[in-house]
Amino acid sequence: MQLGFGYWGSKALLSAVELGLFTSLAAKGPMNADAVTRELKLHPRSVRDFLDALVALGMLQRDAAGRYDNTPETAAFLDKRKPEYMGGMLEMSSFRLYNFWGSLTEALRTGLPQNESKTGGNLFDAIYQSPERLKSFLEGMTGLSLPMAKAIATKFPWTKCKTFVDIGCAQGAVPVELAKAHPHLTGAGFDLPVVKATFEEYVARHKLTDRVRFLTGNFFDDPLPSADALIMGHILHDWNMDEKMMLLQKAFDALPKGGSLIVYEAIIDDERRRNAFGLLMSVNMLIETSGGFDYTGADCQGWMRDVGFSATRVEHLAGPDSMVVGVK
Repeated sequence: MQLGFGYWGSKALLSAVELGLFTSLAAKGPMNADAVTRELKLHPRSVRDFLDALVALGMLQRDAAGRYDNTPETAAFLDKRKPEYMGGMLEMSSFRLYNFWGSLTEALRTGLPQNESKTGGNLFDAIYQSPERLKSFLEGMTGLSLPMAKAIATKFPWTKCKTFVDIGCAQGAVPVELAKAHPHLTGAGFDLPVVKATFEEYVARHKLTDRVRFLTGNFFDDPLPSADALIMGHILHDWNMDEKMMLLQKAFDALPKGGSLIVYEAIIDDERRRNAFGLLMSVNMLIETSGGFDYTGADCQGWMRDVGFSATRVEHLAGPDSMVVGVK
């Protein structure tokens, strides 16, 4: 029953993010139910139940005076003013994915996406053609990628590299974290032209324009740039098997001998029993794409060897995410 009605708690969190509840509490401090009602312009009928449900779910805390406040976790990750803000992805989940997942049964019966493609559009057009949605998506990818970027900065042997390129770089979280952690590195982000302004603003904010630059391109149509290390984060799972192999081959061809490819996302455990998030992300690829799917570390290592990588390994990063490293 708890799992079957789990969407109740999920939507309560998503609506709280959409309303800006956590950011308001971070900015103005603890508030009682009446104050929250005024601040967020809500109808008073169910505000107390809504807030107390978030307390029971561990998303808020309430003091003896009945005032609500963020938990340490929501203060860290759901305050829009912080670089670690992960709410952008949750906002997209609320206004896009929540309704699409209502058609999961149809997707399982037909094998067809259930997103904008049902009316002639597609996932990337829906995001990239709306400046507001693109900004939210790019900021959300930053929040999602920061823990992985910090882990990659410490777990990969960067002393052996001088250059790197992040393929499909979004706002630039990974290049910035690598450059901050390793002053000897110079790097770049490679993405579509529409991403450039947001990327360069983010890099400038961190005062790294002298070491991190933007490269315009399309990883399907253009050769990949060369560097000592190439990074693909949350990229491969969007595409079908042939497209995955094409991207891995392009990366292999672009790397110098001894160069490395780092692939990271919610890598499914090899026994396919433990990483529920990774498995559900693969189901999400059914909802969102025509052929995408997630995969195990063993799967990715095998594909890397098939295109020519001589050494591969899998290493956990943070949360459900791991990286697969291939050396040419």
